[in-house]
Amino acid sequence: MPAWVIDKYGSNDVMRFNSNMVFPVINYPNEVIIKVHATSLNPIDVNMRNGYGSASLNMTRDPLNVKSSGSEFPLVLGRDVSGVVMECGLNVRYFKPGDQVWGAIPPWKQGALAEFVVTSGNEISMKPKSLSHTEAASLPYVTLTAWAALANSCGLNKEKCPGKRVLIIGASGGVGTAAIQLLKAWGAHVTAVCSEDAFTLIKSLGADDIVDYKAAQLSEQLKSQELFDVILDNVGGETEKLAFQFLKPWSGATYATLVTPFLYNNDRLGIADGMMRTGVTLSSKVVKHLCKGVHYRWVFFSPSGPYLDEIGELVKDGKIRPVIDEIFSFSDVPNAFSKVEKGHARGKTVIKVTESNK
Repeated sequence: MPAWVIDKYGSNDVMRFNSNMVFPVINYPNEVIIKVHATSLNPIDVNMRNGYGSASLNMTRDPLNVKSSGSEFPLVLGRDVSGVVMECGLNVRYFKPGDQVWGAIPPWKQGALAEFVVTSGNEISMKPKSLSHTEAASLPYVTLTAWAALANSCGLNKEKCPGKRVLIIGASGGVGTAAIQLLKAWGAHVTAVCSEDAFTLIKSLGADDIVDYKAAQLSEQLKSQELFDVILDNVGGETEKLAFQFLKPWSGATYATLVTPFLYNNDRLGIADGMMRTGVTLSSKVVKHLCKGVHYRWVFFSPSGPYLDEIGELVKDGKIRPVIDEIFSFSDVPNAFSKVEKGHARGKTVIKVTESNK
């Protein structure tokens, strides 16, 4: 089958089109094979191409370490998928061949930059009928990451959100645009931080207040705002240092960041030392900020078909819509990677794998 693969980690020139990639097979009874109609790129795809997280991901792929080094190659990237079920394992009950589905594939599995992909039936959901495959492919990874941050890490839901004030730093990217829509669907007050050229987009998604981080020092601009119940940080670095002064102390307020050293530590120090370093870092930050009356959380993507079911209902109700920056053809995948690598996205970069994309 045709697929875009890498045979080693590196810059964009390691991307290679393989017209004879091995066809995926069902290894477990809960798996399905999907004919991919569309996929989309996320920053994690660029990072994985560069080798980021390879130590942790290889341990997940081969926990007993019985395979030789480099056994993950040729590696197919691409976490989002929208397509049609072609074959089901014996234990798959909720899907059948011909079903149109969408999902997000865990990073330790082969990705969706291929004609076919295999994944667990627990990681996919029925595609919303109102969306084309191109539109649907833009949503799973970012909406599930936003869900993990807001629901799992911050404890928010449609019952608890009304009246909550939430600040989103880095609001114009994929996760940011998904988080805005999810929060507004749940009734929260959302303040978004982005650059001025994204104001129209962010306002159209329902953000109540918008802060241009280029106009002046972010900390000075936020001083005029009321304190927040939740801060979702998609940027990290300096923003983590300044964010905590804008949380309501001793009220259950939470700072959640997508920027963590977990995979980097494992790559640099090895699994054992890396996890020890990560544990020390996380526990020290949690205790430090708990003593100041706020919660500190790291956010990790979690694949989930059931969560996608709920997100699909929000799409059906018109409360979440795709935000697509640009669409590339399957022959133009390296240029799509270059675009994502430049950053400053205004939504998602989508790749049409098949021309029939209803």
